[in-house]
Amino acid sequence: MKRREFIRNAGLIGSTLALTGPSALATSLPLASPGDNAGAYWLDGPMRWAQLAFVERDPGHYDPDFWLAYFKRIHADGALLSAGGVVAFYPTNIPLHHRSDFLGNSDTLGDLVDGCKKQGMKIMLRTDPHAARQDMYEAHPDWIAVTADGQPRRHWANPALWVTCALGPYNAEFMTRVNGEIMDRYQPEGIFSNRWAGHDICYCEHCIRNFNAATGLGLPRKIDRLDPTYRQWTDWRMKCLRSVWALWDSEIRKKRPASRFIPNGFPDKIVTGREADLFFADQQARRGLMAPWANGKGAKELRSTLGMKPLIGIFSVGIEEEFRWKDSVQSDAEIRIWVAEGTANGMRPCFVKFGGDIYDKRWMEAVATLYEGYHKNETYLRNTASLARVGVVYSEQTDRNYGGKPWQQKSSDHLDGMYHTLVESRIPFDMVNDRLLSPDDLSRFKLLILPNIAALSDAQCNQLRAFVDRGGSVVATFETSLYDEEGNPRADFGLASLFGVSYGGKVEGPMRNSYLQLRHDVTNKQTTQILKGLANTPRIINAIHKVDVTPTGTFPSPVTLIPTYPDLPMEDVYPRVSETNTRELYMRQAGKGRVAYIPGDLDRSFWQLMATDHGQLLRNVIEWALDEAPVVVVTGPGVIDVTVWQQATTMTVHLVNLTNPMMMKGPFRELIPVAAQVTIQVPAGATVKAAKLLMSGQKLPFAVTNGKITVNVPRILDHEIVALDLAVL
Repeated sequence: MKRREFIRNAGLIGSTLALTGPSALATSLPLASPGDNAGAYWLDGPMRWAQLAFVERDPGHYDPDFWLAYFKRIHADGALLSAGGVVAFYPTNIPLHHRSDFLGNSDTLGDLVDGCKKQGMKIMLRTDPHAARQDMYEAHPDWIAVTADGQPRRHWANPALWVTCALGPYNAEFMTRVNGEIMDRYQPEGIFSNRWAGHDICYCEHCIRNFNAATGLGLPRKIDRLDPTYRQWTDWRMKCLRSVWALWDSEIRKKRPASRFIPNGFPDKIVTGREADLFFADQQARRGLMAPWANGKGAKELRSTLGMKPLIGIFSVGIEEEFRWKDSVQSDAEIRIWVAEGTANGMRPCFVKFGGDIYDKRWMEAVATLYEGYHKNETYLRNTASLARVGVVYSEQTDRNYGGKPWQQKSSDHLDGMYHTLVESRIPFDMVNDRLLSPDDLSRFKLLILPNIAALSDAQCNQLRAFVDRGGSVVATFETSLYDEEGNPRADFGLASLFGVSYGGKVEGPMRNSYLQLRHDVTNKQTTQILKGLANTPRIINAIHKVDVTPTGTFPSPVTLIPTYPDLPMEDVYPRVSETNTRELYMRQAGKGRVAYIPGDLDRSFWQLMATDHGQLLRNVIEWALDEAPVVVVTGPGVIDVTVWQQATTMTVHLVNLTNPMMMKGPFRELIPVAAQVTIQVPAGATVKAAKLLMSGQKLPFAVTNGKITVNVPRILDHEIVALDLAVL
């Protein structure tokens, strides 16, 4: 639809949803263009957000002046405040919209909104529609989610509440009215909805009827992502949620054209990037075994579809583990490193505090230090473009449609292994969504890395071949392109002509006690580069699985197979075949580009084993394929995540210090400083006017030699930013 048609029909859309639920509009309804409203320019303003998630007891018990003073101190310019849904923190007039039992005649929300506006802050108001009270259940039992055994679903954490159905009239009718009332009263810049998308499969009368009408099928009885019915349900659900998004956004814009609806997450990043004019990424903290760069990884994935639209990263000041201690506090070091990763990857920070009363204030100084530093250097954080030349492809369609076989388990480990390799190698890189592979999408990249991107369409394979034809390079691993976009197996790789190999019909593994022979006897420049850092050994451990392939051309042989041999009894531990001609790395020049295919799951094995030799070999392959001088080189001890950005008249190199014994399992206890030397390629046609360390406030002496500038960074605690002020010739 064109925008005018969409707005003209919005009334019909709303009435249809109210009667039948959003699945009646299970088609992608385009949002209005952001260019239609001059007032939308507020979107790119706020750089430091503060979220206060009220609890029901807060009215009359918390101190708004305390919070306003803190917001002012830390230079917060955006506020995300709880408004309504499961609890209304204002005097709502909507029947069944539960007012806080402590509200009385006050307007807790309105008072804080007024205070924030007086401080020049932009306002985003939060709703939570995922739960309802007993009176709602009694009045509208069909609005409540139903379990597979036909029972209305009690809330898992608070049995006094009921879980609502996200795809029925509760969201379409009731929450649309709530949003309208909030907009009328407070005129915020937008409404952000938490837990709006439902929880698992709902078997209410609306979902049963509407899914059957859309597909002719009954609802799937369990979650099984490879089951054809479940796949159809996920597609139907996505369209339903898209319709809810479209409805709420259109109704909000009627009240205030510059305002937006922002969902807390959407199950398709392409839709997210296309439709959202700004986005809040709810990546609050790490839990379990998780690297601190996970916050940056989430930012990179969203950036791949959002481009340079404002991306706000919500981070928790508390512990985010399974048992959800919502009044807890993280260590200062853990908060700082998580936020640094987000900021270095283009997110704007937004702290969230649950409840207006504070039991433990230890987090406040850490957040204040971060925000004050970011405020001081705000100009250098308004990025206009990433300067990374390496793109790592991620695939939502592979995540959805690939798997089921023994060697396909933990398939996300391929991406994590490659990601960690690049972090350890200090190579700046971005993420690339596999549905955005056009020449325009890929024009800024020299190298694409495909970590087991198994499910690719013929069109996507053609796009990747065209990228190489234009002079780009590719590194791919394991079963990349061995399945089509629906997860159906191919007889041969979709990229067989690019790899120079054909599928041999099987996947081997797990390969116990197998090794990679390093052929130091093959003396050429290529072998020297691939075996850099491995000169003192003739072999290293192999990957755990490998695809059997047959070469269709002539290849060098720097890395070959030593087959599995017994690992017990100890008397029998010796190779039966000492060496073979079976290559485990296929490398070739393709015009001006280079292609490297690794048939083993070397990236996944690296993530699971953290073998330093695997990391070194992967790094060598990446550097060989890149085949150009890097935009930045960082030398010195430790683990440092490096990103490179351009602003209007400046260039920045972010250095996030991950050197810590708790790197792979938080929280950090302390920050351990390291030093580094940074060499930066000055952009063509620019001269350097000044060099600075932003977070420590130092001006640096510098000299430009052969188009490069080298500076010493004496101390990186958690996050340092090297900034170059540029003049264009």
